[in-house]
Amino acid sequence: MLSITLGTLRTRWGTFVGSFVALSLGVTLIAVMGLALASSLDAPDRGPERFAAAPVVVKGQDTLEVPTSLGDRTRKLAQPRAVPRDAVAKLRKLGTVVEDRSFTVRAGGLPADLVGHPWSTAAFAPYHLEAGRAPEAADEVVVSGDRARPGSRVRTDGGTVRVVGTVGGLGFEDAVFYTDARAAELSPRSLQLVVDADAAAVREAVRGIGGVQVLTGDARRYADADPDRDSEALTAMNAMFGTAGGVAGFVSVFVVASTFAFAVAQRRREFGLLRTAGATPGQIRRMVVSEALAVGVLASAAGCVLGSHGAPRLAEWAVDENLAPRWFTVGDHTWPYHMAFWTGMFVALGGALAASWRAGRTGPTEALREASADTRPMTGGRRLFGAALLITAAVTLILALVTNPGGLLQRKTYVSRPMLLITAVALLAPVLVGPLARLIAWLPARLPGAGGMLVRENAAAGVRRTAAVAAPVLATVALAGSLLGATATLDAAKATEVREQTAADFVVTPAGDAGFDEATLRRLRAVSGAEVSASASSAVYVLEDGVALIRSDARAVEPEGLAATVRLPLAAGKVSDLDDDSIIVNGEWETHTVGERVDVWLGDGTRKSLKIAAVMTVGTGDNGVYVTPRNAPAAPVDRVDVRLADGAGAGTVAAGLRRAVRASGGQVLARDAWVRATCPVTDGTTRTGFFLVLGIALLYTGISLANTMVMATSDRVREFAVLRLAGATGRQVLRLVGAEALMVVTVGGLLGALVAGLDLVGMWSALGLLSVRTSIEIPWATLAAVLGACGVLGVLSAVAAAGVSLRRSAVDLAGVRE
Repeated sequence: MLSITLGTLRTRWGTFVGSFVALSLGVTLIAVMGLALASSLDAPDRGPERFAAAPVVVKGQDTLEVPTSLGDRTRKLAQPRAVPRDAVAKLRKLGTVVEDRSFTVRAGGLPADLVGHPWSTAAFAPYHLEAGRAPEAADEVVVSGDRARPGSRVRTDGGTVRVVGTVGGLGFEDAVFYTDARAAELSPRSLQLVVDADAAAVREAVRGIGGVQVLTGDARRYADADPDRDSEALTAMNAMFGTAGGVAGFVSVFVVASTFAFAVAQRRREFGLLRTAGATPGQIRRMVVSEALAVGVLASAAGCVLGSHGAPRLAEWAVDENLAPRWFTVGDHTWPYHMAFWTGMFVALGGALAASWRAGRTGPTEALREASADTRPMTGGRRLFGAALLITAAVTLILALVTNPGGLLQRKTYVSRPMLLITAVALLAPVLVGPLARLIAWLPARLPGAGGMLVRENAAAGVRRTAAVAAPVLATVALAGSLLGATATLDAAKATEVREQTAADFVVTPAGDAGFDEATLRRLRAVSGAEVSASASSAVYVLEDGVALIRSDARAVEPEGLAATVRLPLAAGKVSDLDDDSIIVNGEWETHTVGERVDVWLGDGTRKSLKIAAVMTVGTGDNGVYVTPRNAPAAPVDRVDVRLADGAGAGTVAAGLRRAVRASGGQVLARDAWVRATCPVTDGTTRTGFFLVLGIALLYTGISLANTMVMATSDRVREFAVLRLAGATGRQVLRLVGAEALMVVTVGGLLGALVAGLDLVGMWSALGLLSVRTSIEIPWATLAAVLGACGVLGVLSAVAAAGVSLRRSAVDLAGVRE
C-alpha cells in the first residue's frame, strides 16, 4: 500500500496541496497565538521612575488586607490614606520632608495625559532643567519635553500659566511642575512624601502606625503613579491573546477537519476501484491514514516555521496599537511550537481516521457509478453527534438562564458559546444545505433558461461539497455576528440603564480629578431654580463566602438628592431609608435582604456594619451601591446632578451653572448629552481584540474558502465536459460555476446568521431576566462586509479553477480520470 500511497500523492497532488495549505495555516495561527500568549506571561523587572533618586519614600495606607481561612485577601483602596500627621511630625525631626502630589492637568497644545507635581519633587526622578528657571509664582510652571518653550503662555483647567522653564522628558510621563504652594492648592491631599534620612531611623519612627509603608531601593516603584500597570497590561494581553488563540485554534481545527473529510469524500470512486482490485477495507484505511501522516508532518512543520515569523509581527502590531506595553516582544519559548505541531498532527490524523472509516466501507460498485449525487451524505454517527451538541447547547443555555443569567453576560461565556453552536450546525450542515439551497434558488430556477435550475440541483445534489465549502463562511459569519453583536447588545443594555436611571435635567462634572471645592459647590447650590445633588465616587468592600473580598463601586450622596435626581431600579426597600447607618446594595451581593446588617470596609479601609436600606436589581452588573457622604471619607465630589425647580427655565439655570463653575473649571451637560457621553461601552482593548480575532478568522477562512473552492471545482472537470458537449459555451459554464459559488457562500452565511441569532437570543433573554429591556443589536454592516468578501473570494477562486480546466477541449476533459 505504500507504493499506492506515494502514487496517489503524485497523481492527486491538487487535493493534497489543498489539505496542506489548510493545515499549515491552521498550525501557523496556533503557533503565533501560542507564542504571543507565552510572551505575555511574565513582565520585565521595572525599577523606580519618579523616585529613582529619592532616599526614602513614606506612603500612607493604600491597600485593604483582610485575613481569611485561605490566607489574606487584598484590594487597592478607592481612597488611600495620607501619612498620619503625628508620623509626619516625627519624620520632620529626622530630616527634610517633601510632600508629593500628583494631579491631572488639562492644557491646550500639551499632551492629554499631562500630570502636575510640586517643583520640589522634580529632583527625585531626577528631572534636570534644560532651559529657563524654576517656578517662583503661582502662575509659573516648568514642563517636560519640548512641546512648550520658556516665555510661552498656556491655558489650563486651573487658569492661564506662563512657562518659565523646561526639563528633559524621561519617557514615563508628561509632567508640569508648579510651585509647592500652588500644587497644594490644586491637590490638597498628599498621600506620600520623601524623607531625607536614614531608612532604619524612618522605619523606627513610623513603627506601630498602621498601614504606613517605608519604601527604599526597588520598592520605591510602588510610589509611582501606576506601579501595577505591567501586571494589568499582562492581564489584558492574556485575555486578548487567550481569546484570539482560542478562537483561532477552534477555527483552524474546524476548517482543517472539514477540509480533510471533504478531501477523502472526493475520492469515493477511487476507493471503489481499489476495492474492485482486491484491496481490503483495512488497507484502504491505512492508506488514508498514511497520506494524512505525510501531509500532517510536512504541513505542521511548515506552520511552525511560518508562526516563528508571524509572531514578532503580531507583537509589533500590538505595541503600535497600544494594546501592549512598549517592552512587549516575543520571547524564546518552545512549548507553543510543540502545542501547534502536535495539534496539527492530531487534527490531521483525527480527521483522517474519521474519514478513513467511511472510506473503508466503500464498496466495489462505487467505481461503476457515473452520478456524483450524494445518496447518503451524512453518517448516523455524525447526525447523532451533531444533535447531541445542539441539545447540549440548548440545555446549558436553559440552565444558565435559570441559575445564573448574569453569567451569560461575561466575556468568557459569550466568546465560547458560539463555538458549540457552530460545531453543531456544521455537523448537521449536510441535512440543512439541501433545503436552504432549494429555497435560495427557488426564484432563479423559475427564470427562463436552465442556469437557475442547474445551480439549484448541483448544490442540492452535492451536499457534501456544498457543506464543505460553506463551512468556512459559516464559522466567520457566526463569529462576527456573535462577538460583535454580543458587545453591541451589552453596550445598548448598559446605555438603557443609564438613560432610565438618570432623572436630572443637568449634570455638572469637574475639569480635574480633584473634584469640586467647597466654594464651587456653594455657588452651584446658590443658582436660582436648581435643585442640586452632589455625589462622590468611592467603593465598598465585602467578604463573601468567607474567602472572597469583593469590591463594589459606590456613590456617596445625600438620600434627598438621590431620590430627586436618580431613578434606582429597586427590587425592595426605599431610597428615603438611606442614612449614615445604612447602604443600598444590588442583588449580586450574598446578603441582600432589606433590614439585615452587613459588615463592609469603606473606601478608606474603615470597617463598619451597615443596615441594608434597599436592594437594586442586578441589571448588567454596573448598578454598584449607594452610601451617604459620611461613609465615603475623603472622596471628592465629582458629579453634581441638577433638577429644575417648578417654573424654572432650562436656559437660565444652565447659564447660572456655567457661571458657577467658570472659575474652577467644569462642564455642564444636559441630560441627553450626559447619557451619550457616559454610556458604558466595551473598552478599546476588548473591541480591538475582537477585531483581531475576526481579522484572523476572516483571513484564514478566506484562504480556506478559496482552497476548498479550488479543490471542489477542479474535481468537476468531467461534469464541465458534459456541459460543453451538450452545447454550453465556456462563458456559460463559468457563469454557472460563479453562480453556484455565490449560492454556496449564501448558504454558509445564512447558517452563520442562524448561529449568531440563536446566541444573541440567549443573551437577550438573560438581560430580560435581569430586568433590562433592550433590543438585540445585530452588526448588519459587518456581516454584509464579511459575506461580501467571502462571496467575491469564493466566486473568483471557483471561476479561476474552472477557467484553467476549460482551457482543454471538451473531449479531453471527458477523458480525464477522477
